[in-house]
This record gives sequence, structure tokens and C-alpha cells, in this order.
Amino acid sequence: MGVDLTKLRREFTSNGISRAELDDNPFVQFKIWMTQAIEAELTLPNAMSLATSDKEGVGIRTVLLKTFDEHGFVFFTNYNSKKARQLDNNPNAALLFPWLDLERQVKISGTVEKVSTLESIKYFSSRPKDSQLGAWASAQSSRLSSRQVLLSEFKAMKRKFDQGEVPLPDFWGGYRIVPTTIEFWQGRENRLHDRFVYTKSGNTWAISRLAP
Repeated sequence: MGVDLTKLRREFTSNGISRAELDDNPFVQFKIWMTQAIEAELTLPNAMSLATSDKEGVGIRTVLLKTFDEHGFVFFTNYNSKKARQLDNNPNAALLFPWLDLERQVKISGTVEKVSTLESIKYFSSRPKDSQLGAWASAQSSRLSSRQVLLSEFKAMKRKFDQGEVPLPDFWGGYRIVPTTIEFWQGRENRLHDRFVYTKSGNTWAISRLAP
């Protein structure tokens, strides 16, 4: 039994964006939009959909952007998870920031690399202790017979690391998406949206307007 969604419509009313308004540097432009998303108090403005694939198929899930600069966009995960296995087999990925309350999206595609152990340690040490313990307790993407199994493992880790700092697991760390394209999408009336894509060419970025 389906649900009829054809009547769900929303007219986009944004003033749109023009080429003249865009910074020549896509990372600067992303920082502007991210700052505006934070100031608008969107729910988890750093939440992004991460798409990966390998010969076995494709995968998509929501992860959290933790840092970005001109080298790329960084998130952290378990290196034994399904997403990590796919990235090991195919180091290409895509990101989507769905800032729909601002009638905006940002789409990013590029290659993927692991961040340094030092970067992973720096972020891991900033997490609340229970989140650190959760990283140790969860064999991410593995099958569980019950939630109790997970909670029991969490309690075991709590006892193990009761004293002192929780160390970085050797199976946990960050990935950096090094972009080759970054698209900024702004909703407009009559579905005539504004789309601008930055494409990497050597050490520079070419900017093109795309049809909606």
C-alpha cells in the first residue's frame, strides 16, 4: 500500500544567487553558507549524506562533518564499518548537505583519504568519554542478536577504561573527502533553481551555471 505524494508541493521563494555573489573559492563560499545555516539554527547543519560504492553495490548514510578547510571535508567513523570497507575498495564518494529550510543544497564529490593518526587522536580526545567508550564498544555494521549485547560491551569498556583517558581505537579514525566538484543549489520559483558548480582544474576552480 503506497502513499500519494503527488500533492505535496512547495513553491521556493528565495531571491536566488548570481555568479557575482559567489566567492571564487568554493571553500570560502561553503563557509559562508555553513555559517548562515548555523545562524539559522537548523537542526544539525553539519549533517551530510555520504554516498559510497564498490563492486558489491552502493551505500548512503548520514554522517557529521567535523572540520573542513581547503584540503577537504572530514568525518570520523569505524574503519571496519561498511562505509569504510567500500571506501577502501573505491576511494571515491559524494556528500550532500540538505539545508532545505534555507531552500539550499550543497553537493560535493571527490576522492577520499584517511586523515593522519594525530588528527584522529585530536578529535577523539575532544569527544565526551561515553562517546569514546561507544566507539570501543560498537563493532559497527556487524549483526547483533540484541541491544543487550551492545550495552554489555559498553559496560565492559566502561570497566576497562575506568581509570585515566580512553585511548584512540586502532580501528577508528577520520576520512577526508578531497573535492573535485562542489555544487551550490538555491531553490527558485517555478522550479527554475539556481545551480553553480565549481570544478577543479589543476590548482584553480572553474565555475559554471547548470540548468535546474
